[in-house]
Amino acid sequence: MPKIIENKLIEEFKDRDSFSREELFKFFREYEPDLKESTFGWRIYDLKNKNIIKTLKRGLYSVADKPGFKPVFSAELLKITKKIQENFKEVKYCIWETDWINEFSQHQSVKRMLLIEIEKDFVGSLYYYLKDNFNFDFYLNPDNKAINYYISESKFPVVIKKLITRSPLGKKAENKLKISTPLLEKILVDLFTEEKLFYFYQGSELVKIFESAVTRYSINFTKLFSYAARREREQDIKSFLLENMSYLLNDVIDV
Repeated sequence: MPKIIENKLIEEFKDRDSFSREELFKFFREYEPDLKESTFGWRIYDLKNKNIIKTLKRGLYSVADKPGFKPVFSAELLKITKKIQENFKEVKYCIWETDWINEFSQHQSVKRMLLIEIEKDFVGSLYYYLKDNFNFDFYLNPDNKAINYYISESKFPVVIKKLITRSPLGKKAENKLKISTPLLEKILVDLFTEEKLFYFYQGSELVKIFESAVTRYSINFTKLFSYAARREREQDIKSFLLENMSYLLNDVIDV
């Protein structure tokens, strides 16, 4: 695709919160009157691959003027990841820590938690393996009692849970490790869904976290709502977003 057309596209749509597939097709037809639908699909793929546009939801786009979320990894996370990759090769997992949320929250939480999700057949094996190799407080699929009496009192709890299938995950490279992390879309849904575990990020703090994340970073709402549906909370999270930040998201939410 000629660079001049890419620049014209950015100029055409940069001041709009969103534009439809139909509007994008009409834009291209001005320069390619004989453009076929199949070729147009490749044009969209190319634009997304070059990070010129981003998908808000199916058939709705915006100019990709926001970066993707890039977390900072702690020494503890890297050490645990190294052990996971050495002993659970080819097993799907993800790892993250709640320090990442401080970037979005109004108040810096003193509670620090590391979370690991892994395929269900390996949850117990991972728990006992890590307990044997690290002097941290590990919790396996904690219930409300464990959260209230133990995790809330621990200085650095490490929670191990089953990975929900088709969770939105990504890979980050650090210290020769390829770390599997949840995408920001997954983290936001988990914060919303697991009120007990993430009790220190609820209420007005949760609203602030979502608002900051949506404002600062590129969010794929198709992925976010699809994962929320996997957790049976799609309509709840849509209502939450419309109630608290409809001015940002009216175009991307169908209730």
